[in-house]
Amino acid sequence: MLLYYFEKFLSFLCCLLPASFCEWTGRTLGKITWLFVPAKRRNMAIRNVMACLGVSHAEAERIAKASWVRFGPMLFEVMRFPKLRGHLSEHVEFEGLDTLKAFAAEGRGLVMATSHCGNWELLGGALAEAGVPIVGVGMRQKESGSDRFITEYRRLVGMRTAYKNDVRELFSLLRDGWGLGLLMDQDIGRRDGVVIDWFGQPTNFVQGPATFARHQDIPIFPVYITYLGNGRHKAIIREPIFVPRTRDKKADVLEGTKAIAKVLEDHIRAYPKEWFWLHDRWKSVRN
Repeated sequence: MLLYYFEKFLSFLCCLLPASFCEWTGRTLGKITWLFVPAKRRNMAIRNVMACLGVSHAEAERIAKASWVRFGPMLFEVMRFPKLRGHLSEHVEFEGLDTLKAFAAEGRGLVMATSHCGNWELLGGALAEAGVPIVGVGMRQKESGSDRFITEYRRLVGMRTAYKNDVRELFSLLRDGWGLGLLMDQDIGRRDGVVIDWFGQPTNFVQGPATFARHQDIPIFPVYITYLGNGRHKAIIREPIFVPRTRDKKADVLEGTKAIAKVLEDHIRAYPKEWFWLHDRWKSVRN
């Protein structure tokens, strides 16, 4: 649990310091740590940027570096949650919030499909503060201290936490009217995913959002957050996606997953520096 207390102490210090200084420090740390990212990982990210966006090597390297550096300010923002709670609306503006809240008010539950773009933890907190009943769904951290810290800080800004392997609890939360916030942009392995065309190449995608939405007959809202500068962010809520409900469940889930993936691809093309290119996104298809 030592890590938990270290993170709490770091959070305490961040809350004492000006936001601008924390952002500068985060970016500086991001630039320094970029130098220590293994060359194999950096080159993989650069190749992926070039293949997906059709840009030059120099531009791809710039995008990959920015993708890494942004984690510094993001970390400091999360550390400042005790100071930001109750005031997130001063830092995050919304696009499309009314439609999302109208569906949430029906009490049937909904699915929010997001990705490792921008500060997704801040996105969850901003949605919760805006009145959306949101559950952050993820993997249990290997280090118990980090898991405790993440759970505590999500709860601090109004979110609930659940683990993606507890499927029974997730369905129960949906029936109780909660919205599941699902990160759906990582390669989880061929056994659990479905291969679709993404950025013009076969890519393995998680089926969870489409599966939950089809089973409960509820919408999927693609939600993202992008940085505007000067400590301001914009949460973008796209039009809801409804998964078909025919006799062919597999085809329905595939169709829903394709629709979500297309929206995600469009968002990454619009904000390429904010997606995590250093994740080996095509490993299960390549191997």
